[in-house]
Amino acid sequence: MITIAEQANEVKAVAAGRLPAEVVAAFASDQAALLAGGIPAGAVSVGEKLAPFALADATGESRTLDELAAEGPLVIVFYRGGWCPYCNVTLRSYERDLVSHLAAHSARLVAISPETPDASLTTQEKAELSYTVLSDPGAELASSLGITFEPSEAGIAAQRTLGVDIRTTRADRGTMLPMPTVLIVDRDHVVRFVDIHPDYTGRTEVDEILAALDTLRR
Repeated sequence: MITIAEQANEVKAVAAGRLPAEVVAAFASDQAALLAGGIPAGAVSVGEKLAPFALADATGESRTLDELAAEGPLVIVFYRGGWCPYCNVTLRSYERDLVSHLAAHSARLVAISPETPDASLTTQEKAELSYTVLSDPGAELASSLGITFEPSEAGIAAQRTLGVDIRTTRADRGTMLPMPTVLIVDRDHVVRFVDIHPDYTGRTEVDEILAALDTLRR
């Protein structure tokens, strides 16, 4: 099984060879700054209890934490958006390598971004995802968990030179983004696993999620 890190490194290598040098430099500067800043103080941690939430899925239907975690552990994946190649690699990897193992743990998987339900539907359809994709307007849920950041103006400008404006797929027209994060919560909504990546090219591997689910089952 190819790891997400290996796929991310391939994305980086291709980008380094194809993108303008100033764009590559802007992205590298953003990554370095985020990595230096580390995990935000006050970010969600193991043992905390998530507050109830209700978010729209890709069809616009409201889905609640109570419903999603009713049968067993809930794996929550926060991603930046469908425009992010590292997010798409990760979401597809979870579909390919994780989803088939969830039933053995009575677990469920959801992915959450600040994009609108329409944009979430596009992501879900393009990546052929069978799991639920939710919309977090204004990244409010992610912000309440202390896992958001504001990308730099240079980074945003670099994306625009590539034809990507992250505001266009968001109802709030904002730029606040979640750090790539995986949480696992139990049926009582208690956080049992947290993995936050300040560097947005880093992601939680499938094996790490399965190991955490194995621990919960034991």
